[in-house]
This record gives sequence, structure tokens and C-alpha cells, in this order.
Amino acid sequence: MGGLPKAVVKRLLTEQGGNLRVSGDALDAAVAAAEAYIGRLARAAQQSAESNKRKTMMPEDLSAARAQVG
Repeated sequence: MGGLPKAVVKRLLTEQGGNLRVSGDALDAAVAAAEAYIGRLARAAQQSAESNKRKTMMPEDLSAARAQVG
């Protein structure tokens, strides 16, 4: 994948994690986990769009994908 910006992931982790500091290894693990989740979400949304005979992902495809992927 292209890679999520580490600064954005670090900011989200810090804000959502009670302002705890984030180690470099933890940041790398979080980026990898987020990229893997987004990949699964995209594949599920693509399947939803294709099953509805569309070539464009729509919000409802992402909603269905979130329900499927978790």
C-alpha cells in the first residue's frame, strides 16, 4: 500500500489513547493494522458495489463492508 501518514496515525492514537505517548514500534504496528483494516474494508466494499452492478463505491457499500468486516 501507499502508506498512511505516521503523523496522522500518531495524532489519532494520542487523542484516543488518553494523551499517552506512542513508541515508534507501537506506531509502526498501528499503521500496519490500519492499512490492513482499510484493505479488507475496500475489498468488501468493492464486492458490494460489484454485486449491485456498479463500478463506483458508494457510502452504502462502505456501510455494508463495515458490517461485514467489523
